[in-house]
Amino acid sequence: MRPTHAQHKLLLTSNFMTNTFATSPVIQANTTTANPTQPRRLSVLLVSLLMSSVAALPLSAQAMEESRGGSELTAEEAAKPLPKLSSLEQTEELTLTLPDIQKFTTASGVPVVFVATPTLPIVDVDLRFNAGSARDADIRADGFGIASMTATMLEQGSKDLNEDEFTRAVETLGIELSSSAYKDMFIVSLRSLSDEAHLTPALSLVEQMLASPSFDAATLARNKARLLVGLQQQQQDPGSIAAIAFSENLFGNHPYAHPSSGTLETVPSLTQTDLQQFKDRYLVAKNATLAITGDLTLTEAKKLADSLTGVLPKGSAAPKLPEPKELTTSKRIHIPFDSTQTTIIMGQLGDKHAQDVRELQSRTNFAVGNDVLAGGDFNARLMTEVRKNLGYTYGISGGMSPMQTRGPYQISFSTRNDKAEAAIDATLKTVKQTLDEGISNEEMVLTKDSIKNSFPMSFASNAGINGLMGMMNFYQLPDSYLSDYLTRVDKVDLAGVNTALRQKINPDKFLIVTVGDQTALDSNHSNQATNADKAANINTDPAADKPPVLDKEGVASKDSSSNITEKRTIKPVQ
Repeated sequence: MRPTHAQHKLLLTSNFMTNTFATSPVIQANTTTANPTQPRRLSVLLVSLLMSSVAALPLSAQAMEESRGGSELTAEEAAKPLPKLSSLEQTEELTLTLPDIQKFTTASGVPVVFVATPTLPIVDVDLRFNAGSARDADIRADGFGIASMTATMLEQGSKDLNEDEFTRAVETLGIELSSSAYKDMFIVSLRSLSDEAHLTPALSLVEQMLASPSFDAATLARNKARLLVGLQQQQQDPGSIAAIAFSENLFGNHPYAHPSSGTLETVPSLTQTDLQQFKDRYLVAKNATLAITGDLTLTEAKKLADSLTGVLPKGSAAPKLPEPKELTTSKRIHIPFDSTQTTIIMGQLGDKHAQDVRELQSRTNFAVGNDVLAGGDFNARLMTEVRKNLGYTYGISGGMSPMQTRGPYQISFSTRNDKAEAAIDATLKTVKQTLDEGISNEEMVLTKDSIKNSFPMSFASNAGINGLMGMMNFYQLPDSYLSDYLTRVDKVDLAGVNTALRQKINPDKFLIVTVGDQTALDSNHSNQATNADKAANINTDPAADKPPVLDKEGVASKDSSSNITEKRTIKPVQ
């Protein structure tokens, strides 16, 4: 007979502390009979088994079993929820303390934001330049990849230290030092202990990176060879293929269109001269912003900032980037790829970073609505419909990526080849239905609470604070971007959310990129058309196998399926 929880508890209470057994009929069969007068010791194994048996019972089941004297539980009793903890009713609302932002300008004219955090002996430095891959073509028309390669080689030696010596110095100090190029920014970052023995030599390394990088010819040749291998490997990754094709077709001739790392055609031509010209033109004081967070006084932060930016040439600010042009109609791009799944990215031009208070509120309204529509959690409508209800994908999500100019809004997911068209249709249907009907008040309230509760995590660490400060400084966002954030969330109302969604998303003009097996797609689409013909006795026009989509005015709009699908090929790996 299996012992009940009550019997387990009695045994453990009476015997475990003394490490002896009473002659219990429950365990008598499992004990030796060598000498009944001697205390029997509880083996480690038996203790483990007893404890794990108790732990395996749900708390509510344990409580009910004890109250019934150890009798078996019914299914209804076991399924009852746990009682609500009374302590949760006594919790007080947490007080949120925002970072104390101090601002100043260095002697060389670089704007600085500083947040003192004396709790930890760490300093984080974030130096940003208006100098991402969008500036590659300014150096050379076919120079895609110049910014990225410059960032790579800043970490690979200076005129005073070769690559091995530079790397050894970084590792000896135990610091984190990196440089990276993105679409519209170039970042040099440092994390170091704040004591002078570590911070001073760490800053010296950063200054060498900025003032006198070696751009060694042999190292450049090695980097290009390694990068070409990586670019070839990207052609075997459907996600990378889809992302590159999406940017190319969304931005057209805009500088955001090409991949930051360059292409198989442009990388071989990169030269030391290209990198030096990029550094001399864009890594300058007039093109920089700086964020510092850590265990420093304001005086120490000013000294650090002056020293770091003092090695930069004064230079001039980069010109504003042009605004990309919107697609006037929906567009389909398919890239054949030998895979059992199809990778799908769909979207359009989105927002750029805004300083205006009214636009900031609109952005917050949209963030709430988009979280309901395309957030990554299981409450989002796209996740509920496309994953849970239809079973087309493991995950689907979408979001806005604002930049200096309008960045992309995109929705991404993967599905079986034969379900790709149905998944695309379901996604568009869900988006359109959300825009037409709006989100519910319950969804809005739940999302607002989630956003407010997660907001403090944005600055829960020094690195989080410094990244946030660096972004705000680079995009020249007002302090209210942070200080009034919770106020903006509180001001979000249902009308504002639904208006923002309709203003910023237009699925009738979506660019849709698919990467997968064209045969499966064509076969599935043909079967759908054939079935529709048999059922309705209509022609095989691709637009005719669905009812027309009506806008809010009741006017039939052109469905994306009627557009001609452009087919592209990718180069084979050499």
